[in-house]
Amino acid sequence: MRDDTASRSPSPEAIRIEGLHKSFGPLEVLKGVDLVAHEGDVVAIIGGSGSGKSTMLRCINFLETPSSGRIVIGGEEVRMRPDGSPADRRQIERLRQSLGMVFQQFNLWTHKTILENLIEVPVYVLGTPKDQAVARAERLLARVGLAEKAGAYPAFLSGGQQQRAAIARALCMEPRAMLFDEPTSALDPELVGEVLGVIRDLAAEGRTMILVTHEMKFAREVSSHVIYLHNGRIEEEGPPDRVFGDPKSDRLKQFLKTVA
Repeated sequence: MRDDTASRSPSPEAIRIEGLHKSFGPLEVLKGVDLVAHEGDVVAIIGGSGSGKSTMLRCINFLETPSSGRIVIGGEEVRMRPDGSPADRRQIERLRQSLGMVFQQFNLWTHKTILENLIEVPVYVLGTPKDQAVARAERLLARVGLAEKAGAYPAFLSGGQQQRAAIARALCMEPRAMLFDEPTSALDPELVGEVLGVIRDLAAEGRTMILVTHEMKFAREVSSHVIYLHNGRIEEEGPPDRVFGDPKSDRLKQFLKTVA
């Protein structure tokens, strides 16, 4: 299990959500969930299909509009209208730049090389000088084991390589925190390990992460805190050794048996 000494020390909050609700029409997916991630924390969110895991993650950076609740990123509260919609779109765009998002699918631009994928937002959205963006992208590609793939197009990479490129692309934004939405679910089993290895390295260097995953062994190893969602509510949460080793909730016990 990851050493969480740093997560117990007084460190600034990276992300806080309070009383988060989200409905799609009459279907209430999130029913008042709370989460706090301090800088350096790795929070793993687990639960069955339809429990609200991905919706919770997507609400944090407003890929989904919350129905109600409170979201604070790096100490700055997101200004929301009574219906949960953002009151200031420019604030949302700015805060999103501090959150690196990695999806189930890789979402790389197929008509651009891997290097071009990585520098697109830094250069054309953030205004980073191109030479600086290229140098950073090349360093990050080397870091995820893809230095030789900078000039390749996504179609010529394996799924694992594409997902590692997607992680490098998110890191190019120099985010305050990384959000992972089931990053290995679209991969063949033999490719899962190479992506988890990159995420494990990020955890080891103290990067703040919120990770939705079905990889229970991995969640136990890398996380400092685990949240078990069931039917849109937090059924149980705590340190990974306790959540996985001594669960209190009958639902969590059954879930862990099912995924074992």
